[in-house]
Amino acid sequence: MEDSSEHTAALVRQGYHMVGHAAVKPCLWLNRSLRGEDQCYKHHFYGISSHRCIQMTPVLHCNHLCMHCWRPVDQPIALPREWLEPDDLLQRVVMEQRRVLSGYGGSPVLDRERFEESKVPAHLAISLMGEPTYYPMLDELIDAARRRSMTTFLVSNGTRPEVLERVRPTQLYLSLSASDREQYLHAAHPSRDDWDQVLSSLHLLGDHASRTVVRITLVKGFNMDPEGFFSLLKEAGPDFIEAKAYMHLGKSRGRLTREAMPSHEEVMAFSLRLAENLGYSLSGEVPLSRVALLTNNRRPRIIEEH
Repeated sequence: MEDSSEHTAALVRQGYHMVGHAAVKPCLWLNRSLRGEDQCYKHHFYGISSHRCIQMTPVLHCNHLCMHCWRPVDQPIALPREWLEPDDLLQRVVMEQRRVLSGYGGSPVLDRERFEESKVPAHLAISLMGEPTYYPMLDELIDAARRRSMTTFLVSNGTRPEVLERVRPTQLYLSLSASDREQYLHAAHPSRDDWDQVLSSLHLLGDHASRTVVRITLVKGFNMDPEGFFSLLKEAGPDFIEAKAYMHLGKSRGRLTREAMPSHEEVMAFSLRLAENLGYSLSGEVPLSRVALLTNNRRPRIIEEH
């Protein structure tokens, strides 16, 4: 594993704000929301206010190098030798978010009401980069956010089911880009073959205490056969399924062509085939993000405004 200092410097140049072994990065949709414009698909699907959302990761290390990943680092980043305690980590993350947002105060196009709201973050999106389940106190970090009355979305690649089994975020996302082992090895370029661990994580979703989502990143010409996902998703039975187009951004441009991006119409055709076969309903779509949301008719969960 290579030293992480050079890669950390690259992340800083890309707008990542380092908080020890963690990182924060305000996203495009936060910027748009602060200007009074539209918000991201998580707002349209789940009621999350983009300007009150902290996008972060507790650890930069990842055991995958997915072909569709846009993150600016290709080489593995080493795990830290020491870990921040969860309450300390969350406090530092919140303070860094506030510090970054303070720079928006003089903008002439600022939505002042949303700017004031942003000073009290209501949501923690544990999804920036890396695989967050490598942070050994992830369950305690989520509990610390809950004590601050913050909702949490945890995004994982599913390779550490023993961690996913014990955490209790508001919403647990499992990212899935393959319907079988061969596709997984090709798409994820994992440091080892963890397909069986991914299957174990999928099996957890139907009975998990958290609201659960399987998010499928669709790459044209690679994984857009919905039939391949039928049996996996039937057994998993998540509350929601998100089908989202690969976007030709960042480092992924060196692995995939622009033609690998499905149109929104192709995403919708894939989604409707899933819904028809699995007993889900189409409950939302955001054409700009090329994403569709399916809801499990057998165990619908309430979507709340935050």
